[in-house]
Amino acid sequence: MAHKAGFVNIIGSPNVGKSTLMNQLVGEKLSIVTSKAQTTRHRILGIFNTEESQIVFSDTPGVINSSYKLHENMMKYVNTSIKDADIILLITDIKENEINHKQTLARIKSSNVPIICLINKIDLSNQDIVSERLNYWQNLLPKATIIPISALHKFNLDRVWDEIISHIPESPAYFDKNAITNRPIRFFISEMIREKIFIHCKKEIPYATQVEIEEYKEEDKIINIRAVIIVERNSQKGIIIGKGGEMLKRIGRESRIDMQKFINKKVFLETFVKVDKNWRESDYKLKKYGY
Repeated sequence: MAHKAGFVNIIGSPNVGKSTLMNQLVGEKLSIVTSKAQTTRHRILGIFNTEESQIVFSDTPGVINSSYKLHENMMKYVNTSIKDADIILLITDIKENEINHKQTLARIKSSNVPIICLINKIDLSNQDIVSERLNYWQNLLPKATIIPISALHKFNLDRVWDEIISHIPESPAYFDKNAITNRPIRFFISEMIREKIFIHCKKEIPYATQVEIEEYKEEDKIINIRAVIIVERNSQKGIIIGKGGEMLKRIGRESRIDMQKFINKKVFLETFVKVDKNWRESDYKLKKYGY
């Protein structure tokens, strides 16, 4: 049997479950997940390997209209993922009437690759609404395969897998068969910290925050990590630190627990907060921070 390999790129609006879906399909928590929209900022690859195939999943930022240069850069990841996909997984949810970025939908509709449209979070709805959504998306995307799912509860993911395998082209592997992602360990460490900021901080704070890993030093029994949380204003710095440093301690404590599970080794984590004014609007700073 010929080996199959290809890129399955996950695209959709903010907060419809893209990251949860990829984590479930890959079997590893590679993308951070919170209840807030726009949690994912980068394109993150998750690689699933068998002897006969290599499926390269791609989690992308939520499709949005740009308010900052950061958003423009995030949308570049989305546009690239439409162009280089072997299969597009367009994910919506039971509450979304239509994808909130019409240009992206037009690009998907004009694509020549197979499209699998997933209606997520059906566990929060009823059969009548699910049927109505199925008809809506089938009329909108007549060439697509429409599948109702619950990514959180793994409902109907077997059917998603069957569709993916049926469309993946014959090809040698693109990555080493032992790889599960294209991102270095420092990236995931920074994302764990950013996830806790999204969970515990309100309003604009999470969106104005960037995390940089200044030191990752591995010793025999412990890994020493120094992380800098970057914000745009002094008032945001005060909120991240919290009264008596309690918020920063909480973020660090919960992040360290996740890091130790991910790395399977004891971690000593130092966290600091620094102001870098208007970093989301500077091309130079965005490039500096990897966008």
